[in-house]
Amino acid sequence: MTTPATTSGDTILVIGAGGQLGLELTQELRRLYGASNVVAADVRQPKDAELTEAGPFELLDVLDQPRLTEVMRRYKPTQVYHLAALLSATAEQQPKFGWRLNMDGLFNVLDASVDLGVRQVYWPSSIAVFGPDTPREHTPQLTTMNPNTVYGISKLAGEQWGEWYFRKHGLDIRSLRYPGLIGYKSLPGGGTTDYAVDIYHKAVAGEAFECFLKEDTYLPMMYMPDALKATLDLMHAPADQLTVRSSYNLGAMSFSPAEIVASIRRHYPDFQVSYRPDQRQAIADSWPASIDDTQARRDWNWQPDFDLDKMTDDMLLHLKQMQPAAL
Repeated sequence: MTTPATTSGDTILVIGAGGQLGLELTQELRRLYGASNVVAADVRQPKDAELTEAGPFELLDVLDQPRLTEVMRRYKPTQVYHLAALLSATAEQQPKFGWRLNMDGLFNVLDASVDLGVRQVYWPSSIAVFGPDTPREHTPQLTTMNPNTVYGISKLAGEQWGEWYFRKHGLDIRSLRYPGLIGYKSLPGGGTTDYAVDIYHKAVAGEAFECFLKEDTYLPMMYMPDALKATLDLMHAPADQLTVRSSYNLGAMSFSPAEIVASIRRHYPDFQVSYRPDQRQAIADSWPASIDDTQARRDWNWQPDFDLDKMTDDMLLHLKQMQPAAL
């Protein structure tokens, strides 16, 4: 993971710090920049006390523009990580709110960042920007993009607005199209790829798992340490090396539910899994099966560290260590 050239004078605001990515990203940023220099913000009080006790924390609804501006004026962040969003499956159930949160929240952050002179903004996109007419294998950086979910539509629009703010306002906004993210520190948050988080928890707990996708459904996935590395490497890359100002394709591994089950059964041979596809199957079928991230590898030397079995070994190790504390 690339470390910043200097951390002096930097103050960082992480919006959506209580989420799956936000929790671990905030912890890593505090390690790199110092806990007092990284402000965690979320719409609700987080269950993880470390977010509120290890450094500054603010209750913040990103749709509340006056409150957002007040927080940013007080802390004067040089970098803003805007992670608050309604994810794919949840946004399909609440489409208008999903659009409002994902788009108006982004506008609020971008406008405040321009007005207050923020140096860098990070905003995550997703493989959900692709659609059923997109090539599913090795999906290229530039291709047909006609997402058919509220989440994907909002992410594609957000990519274009981010590029517009870069061109028109000179705002250094950076973005990655994340595949499904898998980590052991937080529970699933309403995404189509979340089966690949929940399945590990069930295996360690000795429970059977019912998968909401077909066993042969391939999707791009990434272990959280790689997601953190990619995010920070992109943010620390020199601006003149970046050729993409919408959002970079990002890849690590692709696997099916059947393959993750086989990986887990190396440790738990009797792990029981059944398949009952639901409405999330149609979403998964419209997404890529694998990603071509050549541009990221070329521009800022992206390289993942984890494959499926290495991730499984690490996930199960940590979840087993955490299990007694949960009992």
